[in-house]
Amino acid sequence: MDKTNKTKNLAYCALFTALIAVGAFIRVPVPVVPFTLQYLFTMLAGLLLGPRLGTIAVGTYVLLGLVGLPIFTQGGGFWYVFQPSFGYLLGFCVGTFVTGWLAQRLEQAGKNTVGRYLLANLAGLAVVYAMGMVYYYIICNYVINTPIALWPLFLYCFLLAVPGDLCLSVLGAVLVKRVKPALSHTALGRV
Repeated sequence: MDKTNKTKNLAYCALFTALIAVGAFIRVPVPVVPFTLQYLFTMLAGLLLGPRLGTIAVGTYVLLGLVGLPIFTQGGGFWYVFQPSFGYLLGFCVGTFVTGWLAQRLEQAGKNTVGRYLLANLAGLAVVYAMGMVYYYIICNYVINTPIALWPLFLYCFLLAVPGDLCLSVLGAVLVKRVKPALSHTALGRV
């Protein structure tokens, strides 16, 4: 990869890291886990940058928040690992990789339709929610001593939150289908 492509890749990663940070502050108050646009930008990072660069962008966002930049929905700093919702941030990293990996495989097979992008998004979303809910349960019940039963966990951390993210998954699939051809002439250095 030449220096120009490395610079473009760095710029794209930085752009998505910034978009995810901004997305944390565009939120709709929902009990327990707030609805934000972070998921939309993490998903788009995977779809547009690919699994490796998308995960780098999301991982950079998480690391910047952990070192103290107030870019998470409730601030920043290492103490954030004790927030029950921190598992969703970890889920964003893995979910972005899954979304990007699936989308890349579909594109290589010539199956880059809105429906296929939506399937990649939903697979990534399942990872985000699985990791987020498991982390939430463990932190609440075994670390910070604020027990939560399985039904309230499912209600507040999935049922109330997932409808908005499902809408974002559809929006992301439509956006990528329209934006991808315009970006295809730029070297994203996908792996």
